[in-house]
Amino acid sequence: MTRLKDELERVPRYDVKDPDLAARIDSLVDYLGPYEHLDLIREVVVTAAKLVEQKASRGDLKILRTSMKEMRWAFKVFDRYRETRKVTVFGSARSRPGDPAYQAARDFSAEMARRGYMVITGAGGGIMEAGNEGAGRAMSFGLNIMLPFEQVANPAVRGDEKLINFHYFFARKLFFIKESDAIALFPGGFGTQDETFEALTLIQTGKDDPTPLVMVDVPEGDYWKRWEEFVQGCVIGKGLASPADIHLIHRTSDIQEACGHIERFYRRYHSCRFVNNRDLLVLRLKEPLPPGLLDNLNDRFADIVVDGKIEPAEPFREEEDQPELQALPRLVLRFDQKQYARLHQLIDAINA
Repeated sequence: MTRLKDELERVPRYDVKDPDLAARIDSLVDYLGPYEHLDLIREVVVTAAKLVEQKASRGDLKILRTSMKEMRWAFKVFDRYRETRKVTVFGSARSRPGDPAYQAARDFSAEMARRGYMVITGAGGGIMEAGNEGAGRAMSFGLNIMLPFEQVANPAVRGDEKLINFHYFFARKLFFIKESDAIALFPGGFGTQDETFEALTLIQTGKDDPTPLVMVDVPEGDYWKRWEEFVQGCVIGKGLASPADIHLIHRTSDIQEACGHIERFYRRYHSCRFVNNRDLLVLRLKEPLPPGLLDNLNDRFADIVVDGKIEPAEPFREEEDQPELQALPRLVLRFDQKQYARLHQLIDAINA
C-alpha cells in the first residue's frame, strides 16, 4: 500500500464514512496501479460510493454515467493530438455554401490549418461544415450533439475517428473550450450567441486560460460591429462590465488579420498556470524577454500585481507533471485574479 499512501499524502483525505469500505477502496485503487494519479482515481471511486450512501436516484446516476463515459472517450480522442494547437469555430448552422459567411469560415479554417492549427467544430452543417471542409479531414475535429431530430455529422468529418458524439450540451461545450487554444466566431443565431457569451464569461472570470477570441465578419458586414455596439452601449456603458473587457475580443472582416491575431498571441507567450495554492501565476514563454521589456511590463501592469513585481522564475514543484515544459523560461506574479482583460493586455505586451 506504500504507493497509494504516498499519493494520498498530497491532498486532504476525501473519504466515505465506513472505515471498512474505505479500506476496500484503498485495496481496489492500489490494485489499479501503478499510475501517477492514484489520488484522483481514489476520489472518483469514493464519489461513486457516496452516491450509494446518499441513495441517489436512477435518473441522477444516468446523467453522471453518460457524461463520464462521453468525457472519458473525448479525453482519449484528443490525447493523441495534445501537442497540436487548435481553434474552435462557431457560427450558424443555416449558412449555405454560397453565403459569404460560409466562404469566410472555409477560408479561415484552411489558412489556420496551413499554419498548423487543427479546427474544432460542432460537426453539423453551415459554418461548422465550412470549418471542417476548409481545414480538411486530417486537421478536423467534430463534436456532434445527438438531438431528437438527429443532427447528422457533415461529410467532412462523418465516419472520422475524430468525430465525437455527445448526449449532453454541457459536456460538448466543455471540450469546445478545454481543447481549444483560440476561438473564432462567425455570424450565427441563438446558439452562436450562447457560445460567444459563454466563452467570454469563462475567459473574463479566469475559468478558462487566456485565449485569443476573434469575431470574423464578412466584407462590408456589420453583424459583429452591431454586437460590439450593443456591448459597449448597453453592457459596458451601463457599468455592467469593465471597459477593459472589450479587449478580450478582436473584431475583423479580414481572414489574414484574424489568423495573424491568433498566431501573435502565441508569438512569445506559451501557457500559464497557478501554483503555490493559486497564490502565484506562472507565465511560460517560448523565449526569454528582450532587454528592458521586463521593467516596461512592471511599469505598465503594476495595477494587476497584488504584491511585489513580475519576475523571472524557475519551474515550480507543481509543474513536475509537465516535464515537456520544464525548459521554458518563466515569469511569475501575484496576479489579483480579477482583471483578466488586463492579463490579456500583459500577454499582448509580452508578445510585442
